[in-house]
Amino acid sequence: MKPISTSRLAAVCFALAAWLPLHASAGLLDDDEARKAILDLRSKVENLSRDMNARIDTKSDKRAALELINQHEQTMQEIARLRGQLEVLSNEIATSQKRQKDFYADLDARIAKLEPRQVSIDGKEAEVDPGELKSYEAAMKLFTSGDYKVAASALADFVRRHPDSSYASNAQYWLGNAYYAQRDYKNAIASQEIVTLTYKDSAKAPDAMLNIASSYVELKDKKNAKKALQQLVAKYPESSAASTAKDRLAALK
Repeated sequence: MKPISTSRLAAVCFALAAWLPLHASAGLLDDDEARKAILDLRSKVENLSRDMNARIDTKSDKRAALELINQHEQTMQEIARLRGQLEVLSNEIATSQKRQKDFYADLDARIAKLEPRQVSIDGKEAEVDPGELKSYEAAMKLFTSGDYKVAASALADFVRRHPDSSYASNAQYWLGNAYYAQRDYKNAIASQEIVTLTYKDSAKAPDAMLNIASSYVELKDKKNAKKALQQLVAKYPESSAASTAKDRLAALK
């Protein structure tokens, strides 16, 4: 039950004040007129009471509505603040995840650079350290560009630093060719002999022997040239270099 407000008390007092004089003079009126007057007064009081209650309730509803509106605005402000914090946290998490992803991608790339690579050398599969591969390719780039002196230095350095590399026999062979291209036939022979002795199972060994014979020819040493060609045919009879050696032996007679 709602508490009686000041306005409602005033209305009741007003009704009573209006009713008492009529009640006091009821004896001066006949019974029908008195009852009629009382009924009219009661009806007026009830109507006035309802009107006052309606006004009070309306004011109360407005006050409650205002309070609800204020609470709603405060709630929306709090929601907006929390959404802002959530957006900031979401951005921070996304940034952190991206940094972590980039870190691991960079780490994987660095590890990949350190891991041995599977390569094909003269038709054979081999694992080569990335550093070795980079050095070998750089030296060969110098060779193919025609800078034989610098290429010879790079190839010699490669063999010295990577004697057990799968590219070592090839580097030694091309070192001999770099000397040959510079007309340094003695160093060419010495370099190719290392191929035939140290890397005799290499696919480059038959070609190294052919290069030795060619160097002897340039030195006008026909005897050692024939000897090198004969050894080539005897040791690697099925190689394409042996076929070339046979033709050259025939020409040297």
